[in-house]
Amino acid sequence: MRLPRRRGIVTGSFTDGEAPPMQKPPKPEVAKQMRAAAQRELEMRARTYREQALKLFPWICGACGREFSGKNLRELTVHHKDHNHENNPPDGSNWELLCVYCHDNEHDRQSVADAYGTLRPGEKPTRIAGSNPFAALGDLLKNKK
Repeated sequence: MRLPRRRGIVTGSFTDGEAPPMQKPPKPEVAKQMRAAAQRELEMRARTYREQALKLFPWICGACGREFSGKNLRELTVHHKDHNHENNPPDGSNWELLCVYCHDNEHDRQSVADAYGTLRPGEKPTRIAGSNPFAALGDLLKNKK
């Protein structure tokens, strides 16, 4: 079934003889300014640590091993190993590429560790709760036999 032709409405294909309105090409001086702005933006983007990391490292999540390319490359993030976003060495030694899911997991783990504080090797954790609900469980199980 063919749809009726309507003036000014794009129906999804241009086989009915009507083309979308074309924009006039910009004047030469405006085109030159647009190209210069695009070039500056490209150079600025190349200086960002994400672009540098994408050039240095393979496009693979460092935690789960998922590979990225094309459209899903935006899901690959740069993680600062020392959690200092100002520490961006040109060799990328403070960076690792993580997918958004592993990156969130890494920061969640870090926030939990921060909440509990640091525990040195051989040191017993301090008790947070005031009581132990299972303290008498062993005695109850012995009496049951």
